[in-house]
Amino acid sequence: MKALELTMTKPKTSSLAIKQLKRSDLVAQEVKRLITEKNLSPGDRLPREIELQEQFQVSKGTIREALKSLEVQGLITISTGPAGGGTIAEVPLDRTLQFMQNYLFFQEVTIDDIYTVRQMLEPELAAGAVPHLTEADFEALEHSISCCDPTQSHEDLLTQRREDVNFHDILAAANPNPFLRFSCELINEMIRQLIVFGNRTPQTEHRRFGEANAQFHRDIVQAARARDAERVRVLMHQHMQDAASSVKRMKGRIQGRLILDADTLRRPRPVAGRKRA
Repeated sequence: MKALELTMTKPKTSSLAIKQLKRSDLVAQEVKRLITEKNLSPGDRLPREIELQEQFQVSKGTIREALKSLEVQGLITISTGPAGGGTIAEVPLDRTLQFMQNYLFFQEVTIDDIYTVRQMLEPELAAGAVPHLTEADFEALEHSISCCDPTQSHEDLLTQRREDVNFHDILAAANPNPFLRFSCELINEMIRQLIVFGNRTPQTEHRRFGEANAQFHRDIVQAARARDAERVRVLMHQHMQDAASSVKRMKGRIQGRLILDADTLRRPRPVAGRKRA
């Protein structure tokens, strides 16, 4: 195979010099292309370091720097030893959230911004999930309701509010649209990790919010069991409007800038009725 192409052409129309990619960055790009061409999946192993050296005609140090870059991105894990090397990994949502927080660090993201997008996406997510929900999914949804309903759950009210989001993650897991699913899961994770309420918010407000959420969730499950996707869409839109109003009333806010360490703040994800392929 030909050696890695290391030159870049500068545009004639610009007086600004374009920074050339480092050799290791180019190798990382080629490894990504290799993953695509070979249709590798999480758990599959990359060729050994020596094989990658020969394939791209670069030094051991360059290969290791390239693999380290891919590991930082969350695309591979690296093991050492005679049988060591790179193994393909699925980028976790927590890592993606951390990248998104860094991107939004200097943006003024508000509760209104988050719920505006949520009101647009969640109804379509839920409606699209309806034909694909299994009995195991329905059991998981009903279990989530029992955990979040203040009249049934013994968890503290703030924990119940965070657990409300798990209901939406279960629906997301059933939706076949990967981009819509990702977008909603990302918003759910932001809500779970970043939204806090004023210390003076009365417990009665949390209870009222929880009871309203639980009732919306019950109605959505009932409509979904009837395979009425349009009814689910309407109910979810109403639910999102009500949730946005309740969060404002409870003085919800984004805690600090979006620079929290997702690994430190990782919380257990919901147990849905299916495993992601």
